[in-house]
Amino acid sequence: MEIPRLSRRRFLGLTAAAGVAAVLGVPLLKKGASLAQERPKARYALIIDTTKCTGCGACIEACRLRNHLPEGVSYIHRIVKGNHRNPWFLMIQCQHCANPPCATVCPTNATYRREDGVVLLDERLCVGCKYCMQACPYQARVYDEERGVADKCWLCLPWVLGGGLPACVEACIPGARLFGRADDPQSEVAQLIASGRAKPLHPEFGTDPSILFYVIEEE
Repeated sequence: MEIPRLSRRRFLGLTAAAGVAAVLGVPLLKKGASLAQERPKARYALIIDTTKCTGCGACIEACRLRNHLPEGVSYIHRIVKGNHRNPWFLMIQCQHCANPPCATVCPTNATYRREDGVVLLDERLCVGCKYCMQACPYQARVYDEERGVADKCWLCLPWVLGGGLPACVEACIPGARLFGRADDPQSEVAQLIASGRAKPLHPEFGTDPSILFYVIEEE
């Protein structure tokens, strides 16, 4: 089965048409200590509806571009599920766990969890030992050879704190990604989680994902 792929040219055309070209125009803000000191404004949730995801890869490319990652590298990776007649796509990234094993094994405390549930990396403390990469059951870490750090999705936190959206949400063409406040009972994300339709991925891992949830159609 051929997996749908999205070229950079196609991605730029689609995102411009969808009004999300601003994803590329925002300067990359500094991670690390400055974010650690930012006061949490909300509890966030990112829901990925696999029944709507087409596997186009727009989220993967948007993540790469916003984070200035090399060609072919992103904090999001795609897993093809189902069969060749009826495939569906599972997009994996950092689940921002309440019990993050990556933080537990980090010898320098470079990986830490904020009060709002976002798990971040202070790259000033990271020694590139890759213990976190081995510990993460979601394989959500990406080693940056140039910087010597094991990086990950950071929920585009400066944009979110400023009232914006993660790049992957802005770029999602079929509307399979939904982002909002989990602590607002009236928000769509909070209602989906409360309904039981949106669930954490692999709860048997015991990591207790606190931000990423998935709507997965029963097979």
